[in-house]
Amino acid sequence: MILDWLSLSTILCCTLKIFMLWSMVTDIVGGTIRWRRYLDHLISSLCHDKDISSMEPLLLQILRIGFYEIVKLDMPPYAVVDENVRLAKVALRPGAGNMVNGILRKLVALKEDEVLPLPRVEGDDRAQARALATLYSHPVWMVRRWTKYLGQEETIKLMKWNNSEPSFSLRANQARGFSRDDLVMQLNALKVPYSVSPHLDEFVRVKTGLQTVIHAGLLRKGLCSVQDESAGLVVSIVDPQPGETVIDCCAAPGGKTLYMASRLCGQGLVFAVDVNRGRLRILKETAKLHQLDGVVTTVHADLRVLTDGEALKSNKVLLDAPCSGLGVLSKRADLRWNRKLEDMEDLKKLQDELLDAAAKLVKPGGVLVYSTCSIDPEENEERVAAFLLRHAEFRIDPVDRFVPPDFVTDGGFYFSNPVKHSLDGSFAARLVRAS
Repeated sequence: MILDWLSLSTILCCTLKIFMLWSMVTDIVGGTIRWRRYLDHLISSLCHDKDISSMEPLLLQILRIGFYEIVKLDMPPYAVVDENVRLAKVALRPGAGNMVNGILRKLVALKEDEVLPLPRVEGDDRAQARALATLYSHPVWMVRRWTKYLGQEETIKLMKWNNSEPSFSLRANQARGFSRDDLVMQLNALKVPYSVSPHLDEFVRVKTGLQTVIHAGLLRKGLCSVQDESAGLVVSIVDPQPGETVIDCCAAPGGKTLYMASRLCGQGLVFAVDVNRGRLRILKETAKLHQLDGVVTTVHADLRVLTDGEALKSNKVLLDAPCSGLGVLSKRADLRWNRKLEDMEDLKKLQDELLDAAAKLVKPGGVLVYSTCSIDPEENEERVAAFLLRHAEFRIDPVDRFVPPDFVTDGGFYFSNPVKHSLDGSFAARLVRAS
């Protein structure tokens, strides 16, 4: 019995260490990606060859990790040097380890003297944008775009938000009889810090401990979902009621689909339309797990060429359109580097096409909700304005009846501001078709 207990204790300790190590690795990887431009500036400043574009990719990644651990995590510098030198020697060759050793030791000396080589925010607008892009590690085109719309001060606040550790929200799945009170009880038992949402009854905010929730199986059992409140507020604007049929035009991965379905209380139907068959299959499996398969029907189709759209017509249609994702950069560390300025024109064209197609599914007197997870006016207000010019049969229905006033714009739209609301950035317009 004593041996069994010791064995179990050892296993549990090892499991805890692995869990903690995995969490630390995840933080380091995410932070290194997030701060890539800033780290590359520091690395190039300390290299004999200032152009690091020709550096071996793996060597550059090892240096980025070491620089991030020293500069941003304040880890013991010489421990960081030893670990990354050893990594370079094993992964590459002894000479690479010597190079890492020399560069990291230079960094340690500069940091101790508080003289890191940072760019000055001065000169013309372009020069200032480049400096800010380096200091806060964002693409220059984003900085210039946000400065144009928001001003420099708000742009800096937004970049600081994007570089902060992301927080998450959990939505209790009431379709399984699991309330927010039940979720709170589970979080207390798991010792996960939380705060209840001031906006939505099913939501709870967690800053840390998400991995603990996942490890406990609450998501796997379908008792709750990871979903930002900003997405939940979009569902509030759709306002699905028991007995109604709702069409979700670009449904996958299905967070809004499932929330709308849960609000139907087992009475009604949500048609989940998406062009990606694999993601629809996952949505169908998740709906079954959440005990919502009776009210969720998947439709594999490109909305723009939907052949049986007449049969699908409904009084409530949601188009959560593909977008730049500029409102979720705190959670998507990689997205800032994968998104290009040229993408914006293609996305706007796609959004217009999808809006025109979604409009055909709205019955007279019905509602079309257009939403994005972007903070960019060209994807949001400007797309709605262009749509209304093409579709005089639609008008704006102000969202103030459905969301708190702090989220309502002067134009009657919904907008969650990451800096102001500490949520993902998102937008929604409620458009009513004439009877």
